[in-house]
Amino acid sequence: MSAALGAAGSVPLTPLAAEDLSLFGTDPWWLVVVKAVFCFAFLMISVLFAIVWERKVVGWMQLRIGPNRTGPWGMLQSLADGVKLMLKEDLLVKRADKAVYVLAPVVAAIPAFMAIAVIPFGPAGNEISVFGHRTAMQLTDLPIAMLYILATASVGIYGIVLAGWSSGSTYPLLGGLRSCAQMISYEIAMGAAFASVFLYSGSMSTSAIVDAQNDRWYVVLLPVSFLLYIVTMVGETNRAPFDMPESEGDLVGGFNTEYSSIKFAMFMLAEYVNMVTVSSVAATLFLGGWRAPWPVSTFWEGANHGWWPLLWLVVKVQLLLFFFIWLRGSLPRVRYDQLMKLGWKVLIPVSVVWLMLVATVRVLRNENYDYAQILLWVVAAVVVILLVTFLVDMYRDRGAPPPEPEPAEPDGAAFDPMAGGYPVPPLPGQTLPPVPRRRPRGERELVGSGGQRTDGEGKEESDG
Repeated sequence: MSAALGAAGSVPLTPLAAEDLSLFGTDPWWLVVVKAVFCFAFLMISVLFAIVWERKVVGWMQLRIGPNRTGPWGMLQSLADGVKLMLKEDLLVKRADKAVYVLAPVVAAIPAFMAIAVIPFGPAGNEISVFGHRTAMQLTDLPIAMLYILATASVGIYGIVLAGWSSGSTYPLLGGLRSCAQMISYEIAMGAAFASVFLYSGSMSTSAIVDAQNDRWYVVLLPVSFLLYIVTMVGETNRAPFDMPESEGDLVGGFNTEYSSIKFAMFMLAEYVNMVTVSSVAATLFLGGWRAPWPVSTFWEGANHGWWPLLWLVVKVQLLLFFFIWLRGSLPRVRYDQLMKLGWKVLIPVSVVWLMLVATVRVLRNENYDYAQILLWVVAAVVVILLVTFLVDMYRDRGAPPPEPEPAEPDGAAFDPMAGGYPVPPLPGQTLPPVPRRRPRGERELVGSGGQRTDGEGKEESDG
C-alpha cells in the first residue's frame, strides 16, 4: 500500500473536468454506422474466439484434447454450437408469463453490446482515415462514460432476474434471486473501485482516463482498486467460481432451466459479451487502454499512433479473457454464503477504506503538504488499526464465562447424527446406529467388465 501511494506521489494529478470531447459528435452518419458495425463485429468475433479458446484451454488443463473436429484445429466449434442451438426446438413453458419470458433474453443481451460504445480503441485525435475521412478510434465518449457503463451493466442483470421469475418454476426463480443479490453485493465494491480511478484521473470520460495514464498505468498507482475490480467483474458476469445463478449442482441450470433454442443462445451470448466488455473496461481503467506496454513504448514512438493501438487493446483483452478461463478450470464453485460474505464483509469494507485513503492523499497533495509526512501518517494509521484489531481479537473471549460442558449421554443412548439439522460425526463413546442393508445371498466372484457370468451367479439369481 505504501509503495503504491509512494508511486502516486511522484505523478502529477490531473485537474478536474479536463476532458476535451469536442472531437466526438462530428462524424457523418455513415461513419457512425461503420463504427457501430465494427464494435458489433469486434464483440461477436471475440465471443466466437473466446468460446473455442475456453474449451481448448480447459481441455488442456484437464489433460483432454478439446474440440478438434469442426474446422481446422476445431476453430469452428463456436459456429457449430450456434447452428445447433438455432435448430433446436423452441419450447414455451405453459406456466410462464409469456411476454416477459420472451423479452428476458433480449433484455440480457442488448445492454451487453451497449457498453462497448464508449471504449476507446485508440487516441482521441483524428489518428486514422476511413474512406478518406479522419476520425477517432472510438464510437463516442461522454463526460460520464463510466456511469453509462455501470448503468448498462445493471440493466443487463434484470434480464436474468426476469427470466427466472417469468419461467414459473422454482429453480429458475432461485437463480434469478441469487443474481439480484449478487448484483447488489458486488456493484457497490465495483463502484468504489471506479471512484479511486476518478479521483486520480479527474474525469469519468474513458478517453480522458486513458490519457491520464500516459506516464504510469493505474494498476501500479491503484493496485487495490485493480484487485477489487478483478474480483467484482467475475461476480458481475456470473462466472466460475461465482456462477451461483446457474449452478447445476443445486439449481439444475438456474435461471435458464426452462429456456431452449435461440433464447438460450442469447443468454450464453450475453455472458460472453459481458466478459469482453468488463475486460475492455479493466484494460481501459487500469492497464493503459490502447497504450503500448512499457518496453515497446520506450523505443518505438509510433506504437501509440495509427492502427497499432487497436492491437495493444486486443492483446490486453485476450489476456483478461484467459484469466476468466483459468479461474473456471482451476477453482471450484463457492457456497452462496461464502459469496455473500466475501462481498459484504471483505470487498465493500476494503473498497471504502481504500477510497478514503486515496481521497485523503489526493486532498493533501492538492494542499501542497510534504509527501514524506503524508506517507508517515498513513503508515502509522494502518499500523494502529492493525494493532487494535489484533488486540480486540486477542482479548475478545478473556472475560467471557467458560462454556458449560455438555451433559454426557448415558451409555447405550441412541446417537442421532442429524439432530442438529446436518450430519455430524460421533463423539468418543458414541456409536452410529446400524444401517439396514440387504443380506448377501452368498459369496460372489468378482467378474471383470464385459465378462460372462459364472454358473454359480446365474443359479443364485434364478433361485431368487
